[in-house]
Amino acid sequence: MKVLVTGAAGFIGMHTAERLLAAGHEVVGVDALNDYYDPALKEARLARLVPRAGFEAVRMDLCDADAVDGLFQAHRFDRVIHLAAQPGVRYSLKNPRAYIDRNIGAFINVMEGCRHHAPAHFVYASSSSVYGGNTRLPFREGDPVDHPVSLYAATKRANELMAHTYSHVFGLPTTGLRFFTVYGPWGRPDMSPMLFASAIVEGRTIDLFNHGRSLRDFTYVTDIVEGIVRVMDHIPVASAPLPDAERSPATSWAPFRVFNIGNHDAVEVNRFVGLLEEALGRKAILRPLPMEPGDVEATFADVDALSAAVGFAPSTPIEEGVARFVAWFREYYGVGGA
Repeated sequence: MKVLVTGAAGFIGMHTAERLLAAGHEVVGVDALNDYYDPALKEARLARLVPRAGFEAVRMDLCDADAVDGLFQAHRFDRVIHLAAQPGVRYSLKNPRAYIDRNIGAFINVMEGCRHHAPAHFVYASSSSVYGGNTRLPFREGDPVDHPVSLYAATKRANELMAHTYSHVFGLPTTGLRFFTVYGPWGRPDMSPMLFASAIVEGRTIDLFNHGRSLRDFTYVTDIVEGIVRVMDHIPVASAPLPDAERSPATSWAPFRVFNIGNHDAVEVNRFVGLLEEALGRKAILRPLPMEPGDVEATFADVDALSAAVGFAPSTPIEEGVARFVAWFREYYGVGGA
């Protein structure tokens, strides 16, 4: 098949493109390579893909509606996997307009391309952040998602609502994937694993919000990719109208579905830091702080729906995942032992 992967120079995008290419698919990888974080890391990821047979790199800002329309006219995509977005909860406090442009404007442009050129399935990245102020654990797809606590979360929930509208009005099959705290090799520098590891090796202080007691469902990146690839061929279909009692934010009479993808194992951030210390052979300098605005105390995924639908649930142990991440971190950044 020919698959469009947006955000192909990103963390999850690169791993997804690699997996699809290994399976023999053609991949058109789109990325703007903006400077939200070090573009050199994005270029290095892209350099892993460009030499591969079946890969075509397209540098494009998805906020440009005409450019996106031209992309869809130039290719007949069988599947579209939309991973490009403006990430980060804390950055949304500083630059909210970036989230409206990149998470709302770009999303509608890609869906318009799908509407007019009819790929068999539109799969997109949502986020565990949509659960907002929910406190009942684990998070289930049918839980209310009406109280986001960050603009980033609000844009991801908006994406789900927009996708449902296109599924209902235009019959476009869509599946949203609520990712839970993804980590692993080639991760983003603004994410906690990279921030913590860099601080440990450089002897800098780590700010531990909520005193490090927050719980996170750390999910290894190859488990996320496995879920994406399996869901790609699990295409939702329209059904008879559902009774009110059976409707939820994750299901519909329209060809629409939402799944959690998480390791279904909430780990305290303090524990995660401890594993990094062990793998790096160095002690962290910690500064406990109160919780930040826009943050949540815990994330924990119920993945029964995903497992039932595609026969897979993430399972990489946190100890194994951290060891793999640190091995890559040492190699990429040239970090020796303690």
